[in-house]
Amino acid sequence: IGQKVSDRKSRIGIVEIKENQCCSEPVRKGLPPLLWIGFFCNVGIHVLSYNFTRIFTQGRKHYNITTKVDQVFPLLPWMILIYFGCFLFWGVNYYLGCKQEEGESFRFLSGDFLARMLCLLTFLLFPTTNVRPEVVANNFWEWGLCLLYRMDAADNLFPSMHCMTSWFCFIGVRKNPKIGKGYKGLSFLLAVAVFLSTLGTKQHVFYDVVGGILLAEGCYQLVGRTRLSSWYRKMVEKIGILLLPSRKQKG
Repeated sequence: IGQKVSDRKSRIGIVEIKENQCCSEPVRKGLPPLLWIGFFCNVGIHVLSYNFTRIFTQGRKHYNITTKVDQVFPLLPWMILIYFGCFLFWGVNYYLGCKQEEGESFRFLSGDFLARMLCLLTFLLFPTTNVRPEVVANNFWEWGLCLLYRMDAADNLFPSMHCMTSWFCFIGVRKNPKIGKGYKGLSFLLAVAVFLSTLGTKQHVFYDVVGGILLAEGCYQLVGRTRLSSWYRKMVEKIGILLLPSRKQKG
């Protein structure tokens, strides 16, 4: 009986130690202020890249890099469901990308920031366009496609920021041990669905898609092998001191 009691106490002791260890580990219920600042810095660069570059490229020659692949790929108006719906995918996965270990979170955001800066330069130096098909709004999907064409001009296409952002959504979860293989696989499939939707809606051409994927992966790998991630973090910290003076006092 004494041995059984001793074994029971040992088991209880192990459980208590594990519980104490778990309680001592910091739990991040939300994103730290610095990661929010980094996220909104990236949003700002996105707006500058996609919208304000048009001020400087208006009236300039725009290059059409349409390929035979694009000519063969059919127009699929129903794919606007994916093209518009991906914004929800982006929001969820960017949040998950920022919920990783802090160093990996800043690598994720710094890669995204660098990619958008390179988009800005590419849009200015190599403005592109494509020829969209004439669409008559005979049904809901065609009406949605016409709306998309009115909302979004056929420029700033290479590289595709839709495809770049979707690949970053996969990058943001693929190394996270807290996320199951099922959701990682789903994120990959959703990213591929977005790639196809950019072709099916004729918003982008093949090279735009490939360029967006390579840019995302390349920038993520680059910041992980250089000090660019540290530089990005210092930049965000300086902005944080300006926006949150209390951080400076604590430091």
